[in-house]
Amino acid sequence: MTHDDATNRYDDIRDGVRALCAQFPDEYHRRIDTARAYPDEFVKALTEAGWLAAMIPQDFGGSGLGLAEASVIMEEINRSGGNAGACHGQMYNMSTLLRHGSEAQKREYLPKIARGELRLQSMGVTEPTTGTDTTNIRTVAVKKGDHYVVNGQKVWISRIQHSDLMILLARTTPIDEVRKKSEGMSIFIVDLRQALKSGLTIRPIANMVNHETNELFFDDMEIPAENLIGEEGKGFRYILDGLNAERVLIAAECIGDGYWFVDRARRYAGDRIVFGRPIGQNQGVQFPIAEAYIEVEAANLMRWKACKLFDAGQPCGAEANMAKYLAAKASWEAANVCLQSHGGFGFAAEYDIERKFRETRLYQVAPISTNLILSYVAEHVLGLPRSF
Repeated sequence: MTHDDATNRYDDIRDGVRALCAQFPDEYHRRIDTARAYPDEFVKALTEAGWLAAMIPQDFGGSGLGLAEASVIMEEINRSGGNAGACHGQMYNMSTLLRHGSEAQKREYLPKIARGELRLQSMGVTEPTTGTDTTNIRTVAVKKGDHYVVNGQKVWISRIQHSDLMILLARTTPIDEVRKKSEGMSIFIVDLRQALKSGLTIRPIANMVNHETNELFFDDMEIPAENLIGEEGKGFRYILDGLNAERVLIAAECIGDGYWFVDRARRYAGDRIVFGRPIGQNQGVQFPIAEAYIEVEAANLMRWKACKLFDAGQPCGAEANMAKYLAAKASWEAANVCLQSHGGFGFAAEYDIERKFRETRLYQVAPISTNLILSYVAEHVLGLPRSF
């Protein structure tokens, strides 16, 4: 496929997603945010239009597209004033199931996900006592006959109240019995409807943004043995595919936010007249907007590099992390510029800037903090001594 073909293909996706998003204007997202509600109608529309099934192969009812195309979908949702955080889990969780699930698992779940009969929006990895120190997770799954029994706790698990399935990481071999800390963990696909009847408790966490996230408690929760994805003990390696996809998709969302903030700042600075002239005529106003645009454009390039590597099945940990770092930083700087350009009006809910400002701030912290990205690059790319 030539570059022009790729560009045209993305233009078709952009036009389609923008047309759908136009049916859900700022007022819709503002109302959802004020009510701390879930955008059910929006997610349903995305599902029915096939956008959330983009990465599912055509044989299973999806579009068979790659991470690059999926990233364009997520970008356009945020660029249109929405928040893809309500549904992006389906995209990056999909890669774990696609790359490591059995044929039987794919046949069981993927067509139903593509049709919207099932939602795979949640991934249970993070725990209260370990955070990003994933290899030290304490949630354990012990095999007993034809099922596993799970005990433990997870935190910051998003969209679980609006999902039917969850990808769960648990330790199946004690850490003191494995050669490497990253061994002995397994991933499972959990039917949440059944889990709620057999040992799963969900406790919502109120937070700064309208982001449905929760603490989970597993008390002898049972999972059928056939719900193990791939080989037992290899789950950490499997989950990395999902984590890299997550970081690239969130980078794309931040890029969408960045363009949204720059566009709003540009328009307001061109229209707002103070002292008889547009405020955008002043270099003190226009330079920060121009700088924000440059930073977003630069982050965008790293997004495409990471997508290309991921879709080719090549290692992309460094690129995925760097794309997320650059995009989150660029969107946050653009958010500040946009708010400052609007002055007091930037704080008014009706302008939507304060909502998007809160939403994009999250990505300095999650799904991985900027400091951990820096330590990853320092150790794995630059060869510096491990700092922890």
